[in-house]
Amino acid sequence: MLNISKNRIEGKINKSEYRSFAMVKDYRAVKLFAILLGIAFVLMIIVLQLPWTQNIRSNGYVTTLHPNQRPQTINSVIAGRIEKWHVREGDYVETGDTILFISEIKDEYFDPQLLARTEEQIFAKELTVNSYMEKVKALDGQIDALIKTKRLKLEQANNYFKQAELKILSDSIDLQAAITNLEIAEKQLERMEQLYKEGLKSLTDYETRKLKLQETLAKKISAENKLLSSKNELINAKVELSSIENQYKEKLAKAESEKYTALSSMYDAEAIVTKMQNQYMNYSVRTGFYYITAPQNGYITKTIRSGIGETVKEGEELMSIMPAQYDLAVSMYIQPMDLPLISKGQHIRFMFDGWPTVVFSGWPNLSYGTFGGEVVAIDNFISPNGQYRILVAPDPNDAEWPEGLRVGSGASGMALLKDVQIWYELWRKLNGFPPDYYQSENGNTNNKEKM
Repeated sequence: MLNISKNRIEGKINKSEYRSFAMVKDYRAVKLFAILLGIAFVLMIIVLQLPWTQNIRSNGYVTTLHPNQRPQTINSVIAGRIEKWHVREGDYVETGDTILFISEIKDEYFDPQLLARTEEQIFAKELTVNSYMEKVKALDGQIDALIKTKRLKLEQANNYFKQAELKILSDSIDLQAAITNLEIAEKQLERMEQLYKEGLKSLTDYETRKLKLQETLAKKISAENKLLSSKNELINAKVELSSIENQYKEKLAKAESEKYTALSSMYDAEAIVTKMQNQYMNYSVRTGFYYITAPQNGYITKTIRSGIGETVKEGEELMSIMPAQYDLAVSMYIQPMDLPLISKGQHIRFMFDGWPTVVFSGWPNLSYGTFGGEVVAIDNFISPNGQYRILVAPDPNDAEWPEGLRVGSGASGMALLKDVQIWYELWRKLNGFPPDYYQSENGNTNNKEKM
């Protein structure tokens, strides 16, 4: 029984006739175990030859595709005090609906007639601008009149100057005639004196000729005086021209100086008017900030500041709002070593929190409760967690994502890569090799072609 003795009984007796031998050694169990072991080995070989889809798994969260569709906070543009709430958490609001009313807390805006008084100040300054404008117009008229008068005065003085020149010419001719007459008179006197000495002429004739010489000399001296007087008149005409030029130049300079002074004052007044108009618009816009309105259609999710009488600062958060219309997407992170395996348009399978799933990562076609997506954006800069963020939108060719899915819920994603055999995947994982990189002709990853 214990196989200690070298004497064997196999073949000498029929063990089936003895029940004790059957109870001690059962050869059918050994055969059955060997058969099962062989079947298991064959099944393992078959399973190792089955196709397996390589994948990259990562966790993420549900977000929105466009930035303006994500949850946002509503801030107060100005400092104020909360006076009245018009909504409560969970209410649906449309664009422009009043959410909150705040009052003013700065003393420079306390005046309830601030806009009216500012408008009156603007009107007064505008009248000042008009006054300066009229003064400029009057000075322009005065300058035009001075220029016209100056032109006439200069024309008159030029006429005097020309008259003086002509008078000098006339007087010089008269002087030349007087000189000629004097020379003739002197020669006639000399001949008369000779004739008188010879006794051919009387003393009376001689004295008459001598008297005529004196008259001719007097005429010559008078002509010289007249010529000198005419020259003085020419000089006076020149002085008058210069005086008129200087006089009107001074008057025009003074008028233009007053004009530019008025223009400067007018421009200063216009600058003040523009500044006050800007201030008026600031006051007007500020009054609109007393009412905090909804920037878009959505739901009030949480009030950060509450109560009546609380003061808020500029830019302080008041509440958060979730847009009513949004396009879902998933933001997930991948390791840097897996980044070259991801490209835009690549297919991703997701499992969302709250939706039951039966997942076979290597056989996505056999998985239940997963939803498809496509990569639409990949960050070019690493995130603070040491990974790269990718944004995945729903696949239009796959089943729609659940209607009850909300922004912020968790999601587990699988990026589908190349189809390989199971034995190759086990060998790759045991050696720590990355998945195979492949790319289709159009640049999108698939499970058919290698790059």
